[in-house]
Amino acid sequence: MKKTALITGAGSGIGQGVACALAEQGYHIIVTDLSLGAAEKTVAMIVPPGGSAQALAINVAEQSSIDQAFAQLEGQRIDLLVNNAGLQHVCPLDEFPPEKFNLLLQVMLNGAAMMARACLPIMRAQGYGRIVNIGSIHSLVASPFKSAYVAAKHGLVGFSKVVALETADTDITINTVCPAYVKTPLVEKQIADQAASHGISEEQVINEIMLKPMPKKSFISVEELAATVSFLASDMARNITAQTITLDGGWTAQ
Repeated sequence: MKKTALITGAGSGIGQGVACALAEQGYHIIVTDLSLGAAEKTVAMIVPPGGSAQALAINVAEQSSIDQAFAQLEGQRIDLLVNNAGLQHVCPLDEFPPEKFNLLLQVMLNGAAMMARACLPIMRAQGYGRIVNIGSIHSLVASPFKSAYVAAKHGLVGFSKVVALETADTDITINTVCPAYVKTPLVEKQIADQAASHGISEEQVINEIMLKPMPKKSFISVEELAATVSFLASDMARNITAQTITLDGGWTAQ
């Protein structure tokens, strides 16, 4: 039986890369994004080579949007949920727009929780499910000017542990994958934002802020991240739950 993976924020970056990798492994992909057009572009990358995918617009920051999406998905399997949707805003807390702070938490913490809430009844009825939350190195450590992002990603780890305990009676797991910097459009924008915040060049941001804490001094690839998600979604990972899987080039060993 073909397994189905629902991925949020899959119109670009990490979500798109994970979607394409899982499609190659035979998953049917429910590509979701805030923009239906972006989701459709990812579907167009998957289907022509022989993959299976559908596009769906979901604003994970709005409960009504989640409810409407799952009404459309009624009767479909969901074997794997990848909570990937995210955004960033870089500035000091005393200059942080309150509405922007709330939005980051709404998308990356509340949204992930409500997506899991919607998937769990489906997974319980199947007797099988995997939830992988895309966290961050900032689920474990902090950086200046990222208060909302760090708060949301730290919260994701605690949330995952609770759900793991609540689902321990069935073959459902939930884990958080925490990469250091992945070279995506979101990170490209961060480089420019951090250069402005710190008053330094973009090259200095890369070498002195992003890669300096990493003994291996390299960005994490989308392919590495996709392979980690794939393993956590496998039957062989059925006893890996409530865990924080860190791809950080040795950052947190120091």
